[in-house]
Amino acid sequence: MSKLSWYDFMTEQDKAHDELLGKKELAGFGATPALVLIDIYYSVLGFERLPIMESVQTWPMSTGLEGWEAVDHTVTLLASARKNGIPVIHVKGLHTGVNSWSRGGKKRRDVSKLTEESIRLGREIIDEVKPLSGELVIEKAAASAFHGTPLLFQLVSLGIDTVIACGETTSGCVRASVVDGATYRFKMGVVQECVFDRTQASHYMNLYDMHQKYADVIDLSYATQYFDMIGSRNEQTVSA
Repeated sequence: MSKLSWYDFMTEQDKAHDELLGKKELAGFGATPALVLIDIYYSVLGFERLPIMESVQTWPMSTGLEGWEAVDHTVTLLASARKNGIPVIHVKGLHTGVNSWSRGGKKRRDVSKLTEESIRLGREIIDEVKPLSGELVIEKAAASAFHGTPLLFQLVSLGIDTVIACGETTSGCVRASVVDGATYRFKMGVVQECVFDRTQASHYMNLYDMHQKYADVIDLSYATQYFDMIGSRNEQTVSA
């Protein structure tokens, strides 16, 4: 697996502490994984591929080009899951942030250039990773994909022991979902190229924190190899 990418955001003391007491090995995954895509819709990316400081002029919750780069990697991850018969679950918000840009009393951003149609389309899962017929789509009203949703029931009914997560934001809905998944005793994985955030520091440090406490943060190559292994094993079981 490639070198994890958070070290540039750590202090020298943090690096020394990590060297002494940090996580040294992956906890490992189980035999029945599911892929969960979290909040990959247009209002966090925009309809055009633009740098974040341009994209936020229209979509204040945009993640810019780093979000689109993660989407491109997610296309590969999703194709691997589908090829290998891994269950795919899409999770999206009942409201995608279009009407909640004013937080903590901060000045509300100008949304006059957004039409009602743009707002409606902004709530849709992007075409690059849109659900196929038969793939479950769950809507949530809180950060975690588990809170107040049927996700736990669906995973249990499928016999899932491992959840591989991707989507946004790393520090928000992905992290909340990973913490809840770990609390429910699923083996949790986060694919580092396939999660994204609005600020680099929050992205990398939350990857580090999740890796230390709640999940194995892995790279895309590791994830696809894992899916290939599960697919090959399942084929052998069927043919036996």
